[in-house]
Parts: sequence; C-alpha cells; structure tokens
Amino acid sequence: MIEIRAGDRRAAFQAGLAANVPASPYVTPMWSDLDRILDTKRNPFCRDGHGRLEVFTAHIDGRAVGRIVASIHDASNERYGARRGQFGFFDCVDDPASATSLLTAAELWLSRRGAREVVGNFNLTAMQMAGVVTSGFDADPYTDMMWSAPHIAAHLASNGYVPTFPMTTFETDLTSLQEASLKHPKLTAVEADPRLTWHPITRASFKDRLEDARLVLNAGFDRNPMFVPLTEAEYTFQAGEMMWIMDPRLSVVVHYDGKPAGVIVCIPDLNPFVKAIGGRLSWTAPWHFLRHRLDRKRAVIIYYSVAPELHGRGLNGAMLARVVRAARAAGYTKLGTTWIADVNVASLKQMERIGAKPLHRLHLFRKTLEGRS
Repeated sequence: MIEIRAGDRRAAFQAGLAANVPASPYVTPMWSDLDRILDTKRNPFCRDGHGRLEVFTAHIDGRAVGRIVASIHDASNERYGARRGQFGFFDCVDDPASATSLLTAAELWLSRRGAREVVGNFNLTAMQMAGVVTSGFDADPYTDMMWSAPHIAAHLASNGYVPTFPMTTFETDLTSLQEASLKHPKLTAVEADPRLTWHPITRASFKDRLEDARLVLNAGFDRNPMFVPLTEAEYTFQAGEMMWIMDPRLSVVVHYDGKPAGVIVCIPDLNPFVKAIGGRLSWTAPWHFLRHRLDRKRAVIIYYSVAPELHGRGLNGAMLARVVRAARAAGYTKLGTTWIADVNVASLKQMERIGAKPLHRLHLFRKTLEGRS
C-alpha cells in the first residue's frame, strides 16, 4: 500500500536516491540545499509572500520511493493573469501507482488553492532547474542541469500531461574548438569598445558583482515566459553560496558606461563531487572536494544575460568567446550550458558559434486541472 506524506523534507531527499540506481546519471541535490530551499520559513519565495509550496513523498512499507513539490508562484500569476500551479523535484521509482499517487496529491493541493493548470518540472522559480528529460538519458548532467529517468516522462504522459516548451542543454568540447570560430568583426568591435569594462567575479568583489548580476538578469530575462524579477533576498538566497565554488577566471560582469549591462555566470561542474559524497557532508567530504579541485575538467555556464538596450550588438557573443578562451586556458576540456528554449533563436545561434552539441532534450509537461474540493 502506498502512503503519501506531506512536509517530510528528509524523506524527499531519500526518495531521490531510492528512485535512481547509483550507476545512472542522476545526481542528488545536496541535502543541505534541498532542506533550505523547501523550508518555507527560510526560502524568500514563501517567507516574503511571493509563493507557496508543499512537499509530498510516497512511501511503501515505510520506505520513501518518490517525491513531488507542488507550488504556486503568486507573483507570477499576478503578473501574467494566470491561475497556474507548478510541480517540481518530481522523482519516483518506476511504479505507475506511486507516480499517480504523487501527481494526484500535488494536483489536489493546487486545485484547492485555485490553480486551473499545472506545469513542471519547474523548481519554484526561473533561477532553478526546469524540465523533464525526454531524450539524451545517457548523458551525464552538469551542475544545475535537470536529469530524469525515461519512466518519469512516461508516467506523466499516462497521467494526462502533455509535453510543451521544448528545451535543450549543450556541451562544448574545448579541446577540438577552433579559435577561428570565436572570431567575428562584431565581437572584435565589442571587445575594443572603451565604454565596456570587464569585471571578473572574485570573492573580494562577490557582493557587488552579485547585485550587478541580479540587475542584468532581471533586465535581460524580463520578457521570458513565467519570469518574475528576483528580489535581492531571493537572488542572494539562491546564488549566494556560489562564492565558495567560483573560479574567478570564468565568470564576468560587464559594465557599459559604468552601469551593469552584461553577465555570464560560469562555474566548475560540481556534480562529480556531489555524486561522490551522495549529497551529504561527512568527514570524507573535504578529501573528495580536494580531489575534485585537482581533477576538474568540466565547467558549466549557468546563465548569461544582456541588458535590452545592448541586444544585437554582439555582447553575448563576446562574453561567450571570452569564457570559452578562459576555460580552455585554465585546463577545462568540456563546457556545459544549461537549458535553452527552442524559441530562443539568438542563444541557439550562439551555441552553434562556440561549437556546442545537444546534450539533453527536455520539455515542460502541462495538464489542465478541474476544480476539486
């Protein structure tokens, strides 16, 4: 018999491990990260009144075998005139009954709070992972990339969900990329523009650069579907801990006439380290982290953004070329890029320019909800 529990964050962590065999590409979130993200008293998403969430876990014979997080982004619904709910962090063993029980619990919770449609995976906000993998299951994900087993999409389809909003993650082989592909007259002009100044994100400058990055993210992503500008508290909550893992050679903030105008956030891929420690800090974690720092060969672009007034002038391309060169000079051999939607033609062209190849195919899955009591 399947038991559904609400509010058990530790069981939600354990469920992800139970649902995926160690040999799979799945990488658990760190327990400390999952715990604080789903804590409604700590996460500004709930604490500051922007949204609501509930955690559901499925248990068989007392063992956690699945999880799902139902959420409503009230600020997003107000901005777009929607009555949308989200599901996120959805994972479970390959058992139709467990999947249906979790989805039903989330749908009922959302319906009772006025939602008339549900979409996911959408892990609370646009600053977190999104999508359900629909192809490329054998590829190892980078940090901040979603990975789900093939049965997740299948169970969603059997429960009436329809794939929508196609996306792709990418990987660039830095060892085979030719320097000529990074050169373009427009990029050369951007790099030589004296009104543009380039500022690496270092520990010493982290606080100021973090705020610059937030402002550019909000400006550049403002017209993206479901995006809601992030407050300083939200952005710091989600990105503040990056200070401890940043490689100052990779990320950069660009100012135009002294004001933040572009940002590219690129970090070393932490997934090999997280997988090695099973998502839990222990006395062996420092050893694994040191080994990871010595052996790391993969970096990942978390996001890049340019202020609207500079769109079409080559700044995105110049930032990407700069990061590619820096990563290669620093000894990285692979560069991942988190999801880009099919509708984002400009960013897809940038991926072609840096020789990126598709890694995973993802979709959001959507379902219309009927009112329930």
